[in-house]
Amino acid sequence: MIQVGDPAPEFTATDCQGHPFSLAALRGRRVVLFFFPRAFTIGCTIEIRAFRDNQARIEALGAQLVGVSVDSVSTQCAFAQQENIHFSLLGDEQRSISTAYDVLWPVLKVDRRVTFIIDPAGRVESIIRHEVRVYRHLDDVLKYLQAHPLPSAPSEGSHA
Repeated sequence: MIQVGDPAPEFTATDCQGHPFSLAALRGRRVVLFFFPRAFTIGCTIEIRAFRDNQARIEALGAQLVGVSVDSVSTQCAFAQQENIHFSLLGDEQRSISTAYDVLWPVLKVDRRVTFIIDPAGRVESIIRHEVRVYRHLDDVLKYLQAHPLPSAPSEGSHA
């Protein structure tokens, strides 16, 4: 099981535009990598909308959003289009990313609702888990980012 301080497992995937996506390409930036069970389900739709509606706030706190579920790339793309998502949603139909991050439910083989905050050097700096309370999931991400600003990221509410 991945622990805080461990290197974040590297992975590559294909994004909705058919381009390769790589965690390594985000090195030098903080990443909020969140896993969710399934596109188009009630809880996951609520969660994705919360992240969508707070994307600018998360980016202002110095982090880039990336969402992953075990859906196919085409399903993720349809979900992103329907929900007007402008951050990377990755389909992990083969479950390789989910397995590397040890987030699969044993019997159901869908992702648990887990977020990894990865530092610019590629190490896991926080792990947030909330299966049912999807709003608390986003709240904890925002609290963490606000409490642990990157040296180059302006704190939210500060004025230049």
